[in-house]
Amino acid sequence: MKILVTGYTGQLGYDVVQRGLKVGLSLVGLGSENLNIINGETVSHYVKELNPDAIIHCAAYTAVDKAEDDKSTCWNVNVEGTKNLAKAAKDIDAKFMYISTDYVFNGEGDSPFKETDETRPIGYYGVTKYQGEEIVKQLLERWFIVRVSWVFGINGNNFVKTILRLAETRKEINVVGDQLGSPTYTFDLAKLLIDMIQTDKYGIYHASNEGFCSWAEFAKEIYRQANKDVKVNSISTEEYPTRAIRPKNSRMSKQKLRDNGFSLLPTWQNAVERYLNELQEVK
Repeated sequence: MKILVTGYTGQLGYDVVQRGLKVGLSLVGLGSENLNIINGETVSHYVKELNPDAIIHCAAYTAVDKAEDDKSTCWNVNVEGTKNLAKAAKDIDAKFMYISTDYVFNGEGDSPFKETDETRPIGYYGVTKYQGEEIVKQLLERWFIVRVSWVFGINGNNFVKTILRLAETRKEINVVGDQLGSPTYTFDLAKLLIDMIQTDKYGIYHASNEGFCSWAEFAKEIYRQANKDVKVNSISTEEYPTRAIRPKNSRMSKQKLRDNGFSLLPTWQNAVERYLNELQEVK
């Protein structure tokens, strides 16, 4: 099976390619310097030449705050880029997997969002990712939409790396404690995506490591496991204003994974432990 993976220079795309190669698939990973997904003609020509069996679309504009002011770039990457790739997939009848986000929901309530719940994004980044979902559903028949949250991996910047870096100069930090969700280790997520793309169990899925926590609880666990003596103060969203509104409830139900026989990801605490070990190995 030959698979084209966009966003190879990012956290998830990198791990997806590594996982696919490990299990013997043929993967081509592309970053923005290799393929400008905003150019429809370029995308169409490249995909026809490569003729993959599937496309896993990890590339995205993910600067949530910046997106509020740089709307045109965010739209071009997340909507037009997705449209170009989906059209190209349709032309060669390839499977298509679109990586989406918890930001397509409004972040209200106390229950995990189901795959079938209404999408009502509250920020521009979420709007563009929702529009990408709609394009995939409208243009294609053989599609997967996988919504993920709080991603961390070896290749790129993320919350875990930031928290560890702060420990070098601080003995006390403030972290938001009223936004709840699930951290997601790209190493674990990549295994699921590679398993999923080899099936015909199409549809919308939610995927993250098991268990829920706040950002403050996430930070505390990172320091506990890394043996860092840093005090984490849990503060409210209102005490840490950002350009884009953050969802307070990012919890997602993974019932669709269960229903279709896919293995759930390990707990987020276990993921943190393995990730910290991975960081030590690459030092």
